[in-house]
Amino acid sequence: MSWLHCMWGVGASVGPYVMSGALTATGLWQDGYRIIGLVQVGITLLLFLSLPLWNRADGVAQAEDEAEKKPIPLREVLRLAGAKEIMLAFFCYCAIEQTTALWASSYLVGNRGMAETAAAGFAALFYLGITAGRAVNGFLTFRLSDTQLIRMGQGIIALGIVLLFLPLPETATLVGFAAIGLGCAPIYPCIIHSTPEHFGRGNSQAVIGVQMACAYIGTSLMPPLFGFLAGHSSIALLPLYIVMLLTVQVIAYQRVEHQTGNHSAR
Repeated sequence: MSWLHCMWGVGASVGPYVMSGALTATGLWQDGYRIIGLVQVGITLLLFLSLPLWNRADGVAQAEDEAEKKPIPLREVLRLAGAKEIMLAFFCYCAIEQTTALWASSYLVGNRGMAETAAAGFAALFYLGITAGRAVNGFLTFRLSDTQLIRMGQGIIALGIVLLFLPLPETATLVGFAAIGLGCAPIYPCIIHSTPEHFGRGNSQAVIGVQMACAYIGTSLMPPLFGFLAGHSSIALLPLYIVMLLTVQVIAYQRVEHQTGNHSAR
């Protein structure tokens, strides 16, 4: 799961460079989209050619109880112990990830006085941190539980926020953004992976579906909300905004563990 999401980070990191290369070479932003489009066509072709591999059903999957496949209404999902809390935790995590990713360069320009071109490049440190972190996290899953990895990620995010708060040289701010990305690395995949342990295999598909909905809501609403607040006050609010989201996320996930009675999901 961590390596799967690591590939998302690779794409998120490479995409801006593809566009930059296209603009440098031809001056046309359309060429950047054409390149990415050709890559997508290639991926689609590979998936089409690999369809026979997907038909090799796993023996465990074939023996799965039909009751586990039955759709679960949203109201029943919400009645599950810890369901509301895991949705809030997921909402806050995705809000942290996207708000940091989208506003890091603006923070570097508006609060640290960095040149816009340099800030745009250094903001990619967040994506590099999250990508490298997920690559390493894949190996850590062999020794640490999902819960341990999530807590470790929360701690690293907190450390990154501290570096943003302190009146330290510019380099410390850049390290802070990279640390926030590194801390984000295990949280998303580990929350998804631990869902069957927290809510049962039969409920996991429905719970994951609702988690994804909360993720998209957090991604869609919270970065614009910060933009609104920053526009009426200051971009310097970014560390405070992130720490508030992190605090809620930590409390919500702690309540999930308490209510589901699961403290070592792997």
